[in-house]
Amino acid sequence: MTTVIDGKQVAASVIETVKAATSALDKQSGVKTGLAVVIVGDDPASHAYVNSKSKMAKECGFKSVQHTLPVETTQEELAALVASLNDDPSIHGILVQLPLPKHLKSEPIIQSILPEKDVDGLHVVNAGKLATGDLETGLVSCTPAGAMVFVRRTHGEDLSGLNAVVIGRSNLFGKPMAQLLLNANATVTIAHSRTKDLPSVCRNADILVAAVGRPEMVKSNWVKAGATVIDVGINRIPAPEKGEGKTRLVGDVAFDEAAKVAAVITPVPGGVGPMTIAMLMANTVIAAHRTAGQTPPKF
Repeated sequence: MTTVIDGKQVAASVIETVKAATSALDKQSGVKTGLAVVIVGDDPASHAYVNSKSKMAKECGFKSVQHTLPVETTQEELAALVASLNDDPSIHGILVQLPLPKHLKSEPIIQSILPEKDVDGLHVVNAGKLATGDLETGLVSCTPAGAMVFVRRTHGEDLSGLNAVVIGRSNLFGKPMAQLLLNANATVTIAHSRTKDLPSVCRNADILVAAVGRPEMVKSNWVKAGATVIDVGINRIPAPEKGEGKTRLVGDVAFDEAAKVAAVITPVPGGVGPMTIAMLMANTVIAAHRTAGQTPPKF
């Protein structure tokens, strides 16, 4: 029988740990965990994301601050706001919602966030700490951190002797995911669009992670029998069966056929997706513990 991971359930258990840690930190040190979210412009999808993040932060017992800036905000104004949040001791996590409006450069803004407040895990210092195996002082990008929770709950902390293949080499997901697997002693291959005979590379994987953004690309004959398959893709495809012009969400893995071969698999939606916000909350409470000189919780 294949185990289908319930991302909502795992995310809920992460949030319970966050709530307990937030409350304990407040009682022991008088430190209330603080998260600031910055959004520029009026992109509806971005606003929906930000609202759900702010709502979850409040639910976790955080001090939740949201800065909604007009679309005509200048680079200097945005940089000044980030600088003021860097200087605010009540804020432990800073999140600038991407994408920014076209006239703004996101990279200098992201890199201006203090690494210890970079709860998105996108600062080069945090990327470097992950690359050198420093998981004690760095912050890890939320989606790979969430995918890694699934891997640990399936295989334990030590992945010695297991082959892992990550399809995708993005800075946002593919590279940090590979580093996390490597830090846990897996033998890791990073595959991508230029990889020769990708299906045979994937068939060698005990842990197969797909993050390419190509709908249902990974077929059942790419999957080793008994493998763990983590699908990070979110793709909209036409769904005429639902009516004219309707779409549905699918991952990068052809779920129905791959589920017949894999031992453990994540669905889309309802797999890795819910973990991203949960790990954002986890990173924020970890950052608050470090600032207070306390040992952060493990996730």
